[in-house]
Amino acid sequence: MGQKVNPIGLRLGINKTWKSKWYVDPREYVDTLHEDLRLRKTLNECPEVQGAEISDVEIIRKPQRITIVLATSRPGIIIGSKGANVEKLGQRLQKLSDKKVQIKIKEIKKPEVDAQLIAANVAKQLTSRGSFRRSMKMAVSKAMQGGAQGVKIRLSGRLGGAEIARTEWMKEGRVPLHTLRSDIDYGFAQANTTFGAIGVKVWVFNGEIYERANKDDAGLLVKKPTKSEAEAEVRS
Repeated sequence: MGQKVNPIGLRLGINKTWKSKWYVDPREYVDTLHEDLRLRKTLNECPEVQGAEISDVEIIRKPQRITIVLATSRPGIIIGSKGANVEKLGQRLQKLSDKKVQIKIKEIKKPEVDAQLIAANVAKQLTSRGSFRRSMKMAVSKAMQGGAQGVKIRLSGRLGGAEIARTEWMKEGRVPLHTLRSDIDYGFAQANTTFGAIGVKVWVFNGEIYERANKDDAGLLVKKPTKSEAEAEVRS
């Protein structure tokens, strides 16, 4: 099961959260979803963000505003000189929506243990005709040195220009995909080489999360102790 299911989708509501946070009328759902997809696609194609190593794009919708949070390891590239790049980016995205678009940038402190950035880096090396085994080995060793408890990388396609497509993988440490409390970071990238596309999948295990913060649990926030419970607590 762990190899067939997206590790992030499997843990939604347990220790992972959604990439888009909004709630609309069911009749507006389709249009809102397609607007999200257009925003993400335009964002990744913008010349202002090329080489910025964006790991994650989070879209938060309020009644009059859309906030886009970009997680990147190189925030300076997106901000640009005196914030010029962010302004251009905001203007491009504003054309796609009627609401006000706001861009926030979140810096990734340890890019060597971010699954999406690892996958993108390996894909980049494969595109520039690098050795796939060397690329995998370097990425795994850097992630383990960066503090990950386990890493697994899997490549699929015509590796090394071979006639027949195959799958190769490399793993170090432990990656418990079936354990729901485990914090698994997952990333996917595609390397478009001269002899075909090569898929890169990366799983990074960052330890286990044993308890959720109370602020995440709406039920605990709503429920107030009864008078008798409060008195019993005071006596104890």
